[in-house]
Amino acid sequence: MADDAQIVPPVVPVGWYRGYLHAWRRTRRHRVPRWMIERSARRRRAGDWRGACAAAHVDVRFTLDGVAREHGSAVARRLSEDLRHLVPDLLRWHLPRGSGDLSVFDAHLRFVLARYGDGGPVLQVFGPPSLRAPQRLRLVVSAEAARWARDWTGARRLFDDRHCGELIDDLGGAGRIPFFHADGTPLAPEDRPVSDPGPGDAVARAEWSILRYERGDVAGAFSAAGFDLRPPPDPNGRDRFMDGVRAYLERPPMLAGRLGRLVTERGGGPVTVVLGAPYDPSRTVAVEAGGGRARPLVRPGARDELRDAPKPDHWWMLPDADLLLTGMITPDELHPLVRSALFPAAAGPAGPPDPEPPVPVRVRCRGEWHEVRWSGGALSGPHTAEEDGREQALRAFGGEVSRCFAVREAWRTGRGRLPRELRRRRSELFLRAVHGDTPGVLQLLDAGMDPHARDGEGRTLLHFLYAMDHRLVLPRLLAAGLDVDARDRSGRTPLSTAVTEHGSADAVRALLEAGASRDAAAGAIGARRTFARLVRDHARTDLEPLLARS
Repeated sequence: MADDAQIVPPVVPVGWYRGYLHAWRRTRRHRVPRWMIERSARRRRAGDWRGACAAAHVDVRFTLDGVAREHGSAVARRLSEDLRHLVPDLLRWHLPRGSGDLSVFDAHLRFVLARYGDGGPVLQVFGPPSLRAPQRLRLVVSAEAARWARDWTGARRLFDDRHCGELIDDLGGAGRIPFFHADGTPLAPEDRPVSDPGPGDAVARAEWSILRYERGDVAGAFSAAGFDLRPPPDPNGRDRFMDGVRAYLERPPMLAGRLGRLVTERGGGPVTVVLGAPYDPSRTVAVEAGGGRARPLVRPGARDELRDAPKPDHWWMLPDADLLLTGMITPDELHPLVRSALFPAAAGPAGPPDPEPPVPVRVRCRGEWHEVRWSGGALSGPHTAEEDGREQALRAFGGEVSRCFAVREAWRTGRGRLPRELRRRRSELFLRAVHGDTPGVLQLLDAGMDPHARDGEGRTLLHFLYAMDHRLVLPRLLAAGLDVDARDRSGRTPLSTAVTEHGSADAVRALLEAGASRDAAAGAIGARRTFARLVRDHARTDLEPLLARS
């Protein structure tokens, strides 16, 4: 078999699709770190579903006794059985992210996971209240579904260990997924189909369809996957329709697998899925299947169909297949249960990679190549203390400083240009902070990374304390000399950020006890407000007990 490193991925992302996948790669790397998966799995194996949720940063807002009192013991027993099979870290893995290049949870995220009888209570998961809030989920039992909640009761493969094996069905797989062997090794280019292999080998035919799709033969790709494609007759309408097909539909084999599941769920009857955007009806796409139809039909959607025939709530493109097909992640970087489903013969540990230890970075400094490296929690170069002193004096008088000195200043101020590798390292540090990956942040600091970093908005790690375990992070940052009242470019302090971005009362109390000024807090740009004013303006009633000393 060919060396994996030399195998060209079958799919090459371009344009918006490349940015979309890069955002999902960041999400996969940081949202569910390996330690979280392992801790949650240990608790599940011990029968402690509540501990598994806590390890996965899922806050449980009910008790089984309370459910039994309110909804009856039969509901409580069914709920208890579901909770024993809930994989909270897998649920976290599969939930949608925000738009654009964001890696955080989508705003106003709410999903129904289970229903207990007609008109009975529902098990729901809620996301953070805002894009910048701590990346924690809430598991709730309520009498009815929340408004605008999406229905995932038919998508248990995304969070229930009894159904995880069904994930391969979404990828058109039959023992293996396209372009991979069952053990996760990529298929060598010479083993890829060069012509239609026929219906006898479903996976090879899926590969043939995907290859045609990537070569621009979209109609041929859908035909090879068993679809009829019916574009509008006029050239302009055809072009807009084909744009919609590429934008809103998965690759044909994956679409076929998802349609087959949906038809089965609907008892074999006719199914119509309509995808598109209300502001661009010319690209609306409708897919018809089931009801005795031999081949699914892809056609233009009528103007009102997008509103009247909405897509199922769990119909969205799971990114893992595309990340694998483009080579952006490897099978071993998947969630272990996802890898087991997609690569049943794979062995060894799996999960997102741990932080990489920092390495020296080459910098062009006054005509020479110098190495800057982390040492003792600071960036240092090959310059003497006397040379550094001269650089500081030169900067004070507005002179041009050396590149090594400028890099250290850019790291600590968030202003100026950093080498690409240092930008990547800074992004890694702050993304782990944003996602509440306290062990990951501490691992980077233990490896020598400078904790005085500021991001592009001038925020320090203390500005993200509210998103992490403050009990472990705050003492470390204070010992390193970080200013508890440091301001970002908008004038916000760590305390004001914790208040406005839904930080816990414990995190806010810890900042106050560390000496954060109650008068130095800030709101929006140019709007200085005291701690008490921020608490009242943002309706933080949970923080009112902390106002006693304001």
